[in-house]
Amino acid sequence: MGNRWQKAQKRTKIIACVVLGVTVVALAGGLYLLSALRNYKNDVAAIRVQNVDLAAVGDGEYFGDCDTGFVGARVRVVVKNHRITEIELLEHKNGRGAAAESLPDEIIRTQRIDVDAVSGATSSSKVIQEAIYKALN
Repeated sequence: MGNRWQKAQKRTKIIACVVLGVTVVALAGGLYLLSALRNYKNDVAAIRVQNVDLAAVGDGEYFGDCDTGFVGARVRVVVKNHRITEIELLEHKNGRGAAAESLPDEIIRTQRIDVDAVSGATSSSKVIQEAIYKALN
């Protein structure tokens, strides 16, 4: 009888250790995710969409990127005769912001980086605009 009791106690201790370990790992992961989310929100909020003086940008192909952790973009921008003629979105980590991928066409049409953000994809819009700004600066 005592041997079964010792085995049951051992099993209970093992289960308690496993549950405790899983809880600690889940808590640490949750804290990390909350921290990463806060940093992402702060990074997006810090982006100030700006225009570039295209008269000062020579003909050529320019590359830029912006990464806020959860949302990121890498672009190729082509300038001819001081006009943006092409914007290629080389990479777009977007979560739910795929709608912002229409933004480059609007920027080419208006020749301005500070066009309105795409509704529902504000973070992706700002990240793409910042990548384009960095490419041309």
